[in-house]
Amino acid sequence: MKNLFVLVLLVVMSVGAGNVVQAQTPQEKEASRIATREKLRTLLQNSGPKKGIGINFRQSEKQPFNFVGLLQEGLAYADSYEVVIGVSNDQTIGFRVYPHYRGSYINIDKAKDSVALMRQLLLLNDKNFLFWGRDDSGDIFAGYTFTLESGFPDRALEVVLYSIRPLDKYVGEMRPNVDGTTATGN
Repeated sequence: MKNLFVLVLLVVMSVGAGNVVQAQTPQEKEASRIATREKLRTLLQNSGPKKGIGINFRQSEKQPFNFVGLLQEGLAYADSYEVVIGVSNDQTIGFRVYPHYRGSYINIDKAKDSVALMRQLLLLNDKNFLFWGRDDSGDIFAGYTFTLESGFPDRALEVVLYSIRPLDKYVGEMRPNVDGTTATGN
């Protein structure tokens, strides 16, 4: 029985030892965040102008760990899409894609039928690659968040960039709930 206890203890210790996470100092954490931002900058400079993406990104003046771009061409329903990509303190990269429609953001509180719009966004979360949400001011966005535990996901980031333009059809479908006009894009 004693040998079994020792064996179990050794197995538990060896499994636990593989999962030990090294704590980073604040300086190491900041250096890692800066390195991630620079990798993201390079990816956005190379991938943003590609056919099918067509977004020129610039670093935000207000938030140095954010990049901002505007998709304007090839859209049928939205005026444009404001794309904000940020590197967080917690080793994530987050996308927020804000559709501009009729000169402004689509806002839950200003929608013709806000309850139906929210229900529509929930349904889209089940059917879309990107999730849909609203920010603190009520403006809706599509989003995606990457964790960086397995390294920098350059190919996956590019997949999300290619997934922005197809969001346009959903703005067409939202129209009845946003302003009462006929749905399009089905």
